[in-house]
Amino acid sequence: MLTLLSAMYIVVRAASSEADPIRVLVTGAAGQIAYSLLYSIAKGDVFGKDQPIILVLLDIPPMLPVLDGVVMELQDCALPLLREVIPTDKVEVGFKDLDAAILVGSMPRKEGMERKDLLKANVAIFKTQGAALEKYAKKTVRVLVVGNPANTNCLIASKSAPSIPKENFSCLTRLDHNRARSQVAMRCGVPADAVKNVIIWGNHSSTQYPDVHHAMVNVHGKEVEAYSAVKDDSWLKGDFISTVQLRGAAVIKARKLSSAMSAAKAICDHMRDWWFGTLDGEFMSMGVYAGGNSYGIPEDLIYSFPVHIKNKSWNIHDGLPVNDFSRAKMDATAAELVEERDTALSFLSQ
Repeated sequence: MLTLLSAMYIVVRAASSEADPIRVLVTGAAGQIAYSLLYSIAKGDVFGKDQPIILVLLDIPPMLPVLDGVVMELQDCALPLLREVIPTDKVEVGFKDLDAAILVGSMPRKEGMERKDLLKANVAIFKTQGAALEKYAKKTVRVLVVGNPANTNCLIASKSAPSIPKENFSCLTRLDHNRARSQVAMRCGVPADAVKNVIIWGNHSSTQYPDVHHAMVNVHGKEVEAYSAVKDDSWLKGDFISTVQLRGAAVIKARKLSSAMSAAKAICDHMRDWWFGTLDGEFMSMGVYAGGNSYGIPEDLIYSFPVHIKNKSWNIHDGLPVNDFSRAKMDATAAELVEERDTALSFLSQ
C-alpha cells in the first residue's frame, strides 16, 4: 500500500511540476519559411525540451485551406510538447495572450513595384499587427519581425503597441549573421561554431554591414582574430561583404524561391538566444531599438547591433572600437533606415 501511495505521489508531483504551455504565434503560417520553422518550435528546439507549446498559426483567408494541411502534419508528428494548434485568420484569436510572436508574413515585392509602394503596403499590415499586440497580447510578449523590410516593419509594429516595451521588439538579422559566420568558417576550413562575434550592423538589406573586425576564429584550439585567421584583407573588405549582403538574391536566383530553411534556422537561433541568453564572451546580431546606443546611430530606428542577452533582456555590446572603414558603412546603412523610417511614418500618419 505504501509503495502504491508513493507511486501516486510521484505521479501527482510530476504532473504538478510541468510548466504551463506558452502561446507562440507565427504569421504567414502557410508559407514556406513557416513550413521549415514550425516543426522545430513544436518539438522543443527553441523554447526548451520541457516547455509545452500552444502554436497559433495566422494567415490570410485564402490560405486557410493550406493551413489546414499544415495543422494535419503537425498533428501527425505526434510531438509530446505540442498541446494545441490554432489556425486562424482573425487577429483577435491570433494575438490573444501571446508569450512570443514571430511575424513572418508581409507583403512581398512584386514586379514593377516601387519601394515606397512596398513600404506603404507593409505599414498597413504592421500597424494592424502592432495594434493587435497592444490590444490582445501579454505586455511581456517578445516579438520578432521577419517579414521585409524587417527593420522598418518592426519599428511600425512597436510604435503601434505603445504599452509594450520597445525592448520587446526585434527584427531578424541572425540569418545575415549566420551567413557571415559560415563564410569565414569555410574560408578558414573550420566548423561554423569555431567562429564567434561576427557583427551585422544596420538594415536587413543590401546596405547591411557584415563586420569581422572583432570576430575570433578557433584554429587548432587557439583563438585568433578573424583577419589573422583569414589572411586575406581584400576579400574581407570586398567579396566577403558583398556575398553576405547579396546572399538572399543569390538564393532566389538559384532556387527561384527565397531562403526558407536557413531563415527558419536563424529564427530558431534568435528566439532561443532571446529566451535562454547568449554565452559568456559572445554576442549575436539582432535588429533592436537604437535608443541610447554608444555608436552614434540615430535613436529612433530598429538597427542591427551586437547584443548579449541575459534573463530574456538584450543589451547592446558597447565599447567596440570603430575604424573609418566601418564608420562609413555603419552610417550608410543608418541613412537608408532613416529614409525608410521617414517614408513609413508619413504613411502611418495618413
